Amino acid sequence: MNKPSLAILCCLLAGPCLGQKALLFQADKPIILADKRIHESSGLTRSVRHPCVFWTLNDSGGEPCVFAIDEKGQTRAKVRLPKAVNFDWEDLASGTDEKGRPCLLIADIGDNLKVRASLQIYRIPEPDLPEDTSKEIQSAEPEIWHLAYPDGRQNAECLIVHPQTQQMWILTKEENGVSTLYEVTGKRRPDTALKLEKITTLTFPAKAREGKRPGMACMTTAATISPDGRRLLVATYSYLHEWKLTPGQPLIQALQSPASIIAPPLTRQMEGVCYGDDSSTIWFTSEQLPSPLYRLRRK
Repeated sequence: MNKPSLAILCCLLAGPCLGQKALLFQADKPIILADKRIHESSGLTRSVRHPCVFWTLNDSGGEPCVFAIDEKGQTRAKVRLPKAVNFDWEDLASGTDEKGRPCLLIADIGDNLKVRASLQIYRIPEPDLPEDTSKEIQSAEPEIWHLAYPDGRQNAECLIVHPQTQQMWILTKEENGVSTLYEVTGKRRPDTALKLEKITTLTFPAKAREGKRPGMACMTTAATISPDGRRLLVATYSYLHEWKLTPGQPLIQALQSPASIIAPPLTRQMEGVCYGDDSSTIWFTSEQLPSPLYRLRRK
């Protein structure tokens, strides 16, 4: 059965000091996604338009499609982006356009071999959900923004979009755990080049967990900001790192404080994470088949 049953408790260690009080999260039994077409869930974001619905996508080489799924693990839509190519889609985020209309941003930013001269972010209006969920639908033609790093080619799997300001950042993935945070700047016109400005580095230290090598804790795989704009979450293969954000505070200042570390249930490859509508609950998926959908409730 897919419904949540007995909970697993996982610890959140507030900051780096082991003497601090450990807080508890409650991890529900994972929901198994019924759709086998979702075999490499590499991003997750909550829907702005549709309650209890999330959007996800497959990793590199998959179809240029996003999937709507609900909290029961059922597919609500498969949406194809016309004129788009999934070179290495790694993350997606919910946002709003210049007129305040809900949209999805898809980050084609993966580059394991560091050979790509240009990367892309696609933006589409958040799609409707069809009555017949078995039929593929097509989105509006996406806006495409091209990106290039100012200091050489990088690999990244994290797109961060602030839900209030719509500011965007990309966080690189590094085997040594020293990731660079770039802010995306420039006027967001269709088919234009945006700039990436390096603003800081973040260190994700090697740390072993049962079944995971220490280095797996170094590599960032997903990131998100809560709907109320008060929390930032960054995932690695082993842990979740959470920072508190203050409205109006520059992100670089918030990141000067130590993150709290969450040890969620281990999966094969945790690469999609988002907050729920309450800005407290955490949801995440894994690149595997069948793909699990986990919910972590803050206690």
